[in-house]
Amino acid sequence: MTDEKDNRYMELAIEQAQIAEENGDVPIGAIIVYQNQIIGRAYNQREQLQDPTAHAEIIAITQAAAFFESWRLIDCTIYVTLEPCCMCAGALVLSRMNRLVYGCDDPKTGAVKSLYNIVQDDRLNHRLEVTSGVLADECTAMLQAFFHRRRIENNET
Repeated sequence: MTDEKDNRYMELAIEQAQIAEENGDVPIGAIIVYQNQIIGRAYNQREQLQDPTAHAEIIAITQAAAFFESWRLIDCTIYVTLEPCCMCAGALVLSRMNRLVYGCDDPKTGAVKSLYNIVQDDRLNHRLEVTSGVLADECTAMLQAFFHRRRIENNET
């Protein structure tokens, strides 16, 4: 069972995801917290920046690293609305993030539970604590509504 703090930070990640959607991107948001302070806050910007690496997690990690002036994000927790992909899961391991909390699973590209488990792979030199399913219904509904609208728009043109 998740606690109130996890729900509160996930709500903030959902707010970031809504910004992504307003900008025409897939609605995924991320928040990084260190000692109850938000040190990274981002949303998907692949379309906006025309950059395949502009995932919410990567942008938030960059912000958090700038906060510490270090690539090591020890004792940090990332909250993200969707299960991270291979790139983002790898970045979480490489940044030495302590904990990952995510909303809904991603059966097509998820690299934490759905397809792979990069963040807890014993062969790697770092592993994260994982909590999944936090506000999963809200996260899922937002993504489903986005892609439903996208399919309708693509059929109209």
